[in-house]
Amino acid sequence: MDRPPHTVRTPQQLAPLMRAFRRQAGLSQAQLAERLGISRQAVGALERDPASASFERLMRVWAVLGLEISLQQRSPRENTSTSEW
Repeated sequence: MDRPPHTVRTPQQLAPLMRAFRRQAGLSQAQLAERLGISRQAVGALERDPASASFERLMRVWAVLGLEISLQQRSPRENTSTSEW
């Protein structure tokens, strides 16, 4: 069953989605940490503040959760200020 994509424009929008997808996968923070080879505390930090993580680490998390990203250009009227980052 295909689910609608989630639009994420800021780290604040990504944080709750990462937590929700981990839970949807039936994984605890400790289980995800074990699969990633990092500490449970590191997973918690990723979920609280994904902006502090490297893109490579985020990609590893998404791969374990069975997620992929898709980039598309926004229309000019949907500009997001970089100050939100």
